[in-house]
Amino acid sequence: MHIRECLIVLAIVATGVQKCNAIPSDIYMKMFAAQPPTDPCYDDDRARRCVPDFVNAAFGTPMTASSTCGQRGPSRYCELSEPLSPVSSNSATPSGTTTTCQICDDTNPKRRFPPTALTDLNNPNNLTCWRSESLPATPPGQLDNVTLTLSLGKKYELTYISIQFCPRSVKPDSMAFYKSSDYGKTWQPFQFYSSQCRKVYGRPNRATITKVNEQEARCTDAHRHSGDSVGNQGARIAFSILEGRPSASDYESSPVLQDWATATDVRVIFNRIQMPQDNVDEFLLIGPQQVSKFRDDVHGANAIESISASTSTATSIATHHYAVSDFAVGGRCKCNGHASKCLPIARDGQLACDCKHNTMGRDCERCKPFYYDRPWGRATQRDANECKECNCNGHSRRCRFNMELFKLSGRTSGGVCINCRHATTGRHCHYCKEGFYRDPTKPLNHRKVCKPCDC
Repeated sequence: MHIRECLIVLAIVATGVQKCNAIPSDIYMKMFAAQPPTDPCYDDDRARRCVPDFVNAAFGTPMTASSTCGQRGPSRYCELSEPLSPVSSNSATPSGTTTTCQICDDTNPKRRFPPTALTDLNNPNNLTCWRSESLPATPPGQLDNVTLTLSLGKKYELTYISIQFCPRSVKPDSMAFYKSSDYGKTWQPFQFYSSQCRKVYGRPNRATITKVNEQEARCTDAHRHSGDSVGNQGARIAFSILEGRPSASDYESSPVLQDWATATDVRVIFNRIQMPQDNVDEFLLIGPQQVSKFRDDVHGANAIESISASTSTATSIATHHYAVSDFAVGGRCKCNGHASKCLPIARDGQLACDCKHNTMGRDCERCKPFYYDRPWGRATQRDANECKECNCNGHSRRCRFNMELFKLSGRTSGGVCINCRHATTGRHCHYCKEGFYRDPTKPLNHRKVCKPCDC
C-alpha cells in the first residue's frame, strides 16, 4: 500500500464515517525532507576513492596562437568548397575545386577569427573559427610550425584531445600534439599525425606499443583515411590518450600511464597542409616568384577591395591556412583519488583540489602535517590510502615517517614523534624521560603523567 493510501485509511479510521480531515499540504515535504548531501569521499566514516567530474578542461580557457589571420592588418583567405583532386599540369590550384575568398580583419568583429573561438561554446548551427595567416613563405622542405597552446592552470588526467576543423577548410597533413606536466617549462610529444611519419617526424607509421614503451608518442596516418581533405562538415581529429596502451585496463595500478595522462598544458603544432597523396611535393615546391606575386595579390590594396581571387597562384596559397572551430580536452582535475571536486583559489580562476583523507596540496599529493603514520598513496578502489595521524599520546604535534619501522609493523604504522613534551620520550612519547617516572593514576595522554623523581 502506498503512503498516500495509508494516510487516507488512517484518516477514515480516526473519523469513522465522518468526512476525512484535510491532510496538510506540506506533510510529504516533512516526510521526505532532503537528506544532507553525502561526501563522495566517504562511505559513512570510511574513506573511499573519489574523483572530480569529467569535464572539457579546455572550455572557456583562453588559448594562444602563433599566427592569427588579420592581426597584422586586413588580409585575404580562401576556402575550398569541393574535395581536393590531383593538380593539373598547368595550374597551381587543385583541379575540380571552387574557392571563395574573403577578408579577415582583427579590428572588425565580423571579420576576426581569434583563438578565443577555439574554446567557446561549440554550436554546430553557429560555428566560430580561428584562422591562421596564409602560409606563402615556408621554404620547400621546411615545416609551417603554426602553434596553438592551451594552459590548463592545474594538473589534469586527460582522456582525449579533439580538434574540429572549420567547414571548407583544408585539414593538415602533418601535425603533432605535445603536453607539459610542469606548467610549460618542458614539453613531451603526445601524438604525431602525418602521411610521411618517417620523413617528417622520424618515427615509424602506426608502431606497436608494448609495456616497455607505453609512455612514448606514436605517429599515424589514420587521419588521411578518415574523410575528404576538405572538412566540408567540419572534420575532426581525436586522440585517445590511453588507446593501444597495454596497461590501460589496469590504469589505477600503472604509475607510468598515470604520468603519461597527466598534463598542465597542451599544444598542437600544425606542420604541413594536407595535399593529395601523390602530389605532396608538387604542392610544397612553390617558387620565390610565385610567393612574391602572392604577397602582392593578397596583401596589396586591391586585394581588400576585391573578394575574388585574382590569380590561381594567389588562390592556391591563400587556401593554405589552418582553420579550427573547436579544441576540446576531456579529462578530470587530478586529485589522486582524494577529492571529488576542484575549487578556484585565485582571481585568475586557478584551481586546487578540495582534498580529503587528510591529504593536502593542489593535487592532494601529500599528507597533511602530523599525518605521517603511513606513506602517502594514491587512492584506489581497494584502498583509499587515507593518511593516518601519528600516535604521540598528545605530547607532540610533530612527527616523521620511517619506512623501516612501517615494514616491521606489518605496514600498519611508521610514524615517529619529534620533540616530545611533558617530560616524555620514545617513538610515541610513551616513556618518561630520565629523572621522571610515570604516575599510574593518570592516563598516558595526561600532561602530568610523568612526575619528577624525588631523590
